[in-house]
Amino acid sequence: MIRHSLLPRLLGCLLGGLLLSTTAGAQPSSEGPAPRPPTKEELTRYPWLSKDARVRSLEAAFPPPSGYTRVAVEPGSFGAWLRGLPLRPAGSPARDFRGGQVLAGDDSRLAAVAELDIGSANLQQCADSIIRLHAEWLWVQNQKDRIAYRFTSGDLATWSKYAAGDRAKISGSKVKWTRSASADSSRTSFRAYLDLVFTYAGTLSLQELKQRPSRETARPGDFFVLGGSPGHAVLVLDVAVNAQGERVALLGQGFIPAQDFQVLSPGQDGPWFSLEADEVATPFWKPFPWSSLRRL
Repeated sequence: MIRHSLLPRLLGCLLGGLLLSTTAGAQPSSEGPAPRPPTKEELTRYPWLSKDARVRSLEAAFPPPSGYTRVAVEPGSFGAWLRGLPLRPAGSPARDFRGGQVLAGDDSRLAAVAELDIGSANLQQCADSIIRLHAEWLWVQNQKDRIAYRFTSGDLATWSKYAAGDRAKISGSKVKWTRSASADSSRTSFRAYLDLVFTYAGTLSLQELKQRPSRETARPGDFFVLGGSPGHAVLVLDVAVNAQGERVALLGQGFIPAQDFQVLSPGQDGPWFSLEADEVATPFWKPFPWSSLRRL
């Protein structure tokens, strides 16, 4: 049974988009490592990068707070890949898909902006940004057969079928896949596939995922999601722990209108969010309860 309309999403994180226009007390951010050209390895691991970009890695930009160490992650895992996520120079503003500024570079809620393209349409929003990063990781891991995400209707859109030439024909809330295009497994085709997913997936799609980790097992690559119209989702980019077992996390988000992926900050004390409360509060949305934690 079709659970939700497949009309293009205009409300995905609407209220949050309004909040982004609110001016926060600006606080100067630490400079961190100097931006540099991407390495050959980074150009391979993050294939959307331009050789002309100036970047710094998430891991280098944000060391854990004093007394904390990063949790162990499996080599090649989504979490390990996220630790190398390329960021723009410190102080870069966040911009929307039209190029307009939505957050000043010195906004106290903004720790950094990812060097990640967002396209020219209002598509890559909050849930979409998480899907984008996860799909890019699978792409470089040569696990392309695992690139598959559900529309809000529950219908599965797989990259393998799209690359083979299958296209979705959508009528109201009904989806039918037909072989109507030439086979194409290029990066250009991959981005077109992702834009299709962004159009018909959203927070409701991610909320229904079966993998629901606990507070104790939360790891980089997990995310909090509250589905709805509007709804919102934030990605756990990294986790660190101290000798007492207390944990903190780096969190990132996309938003509406489609805009740069942002590393968030809780305020003046740096970008790490405590994971010790019953809810995780972020600057642009209501607190996320632990029951909203999901894993792709």
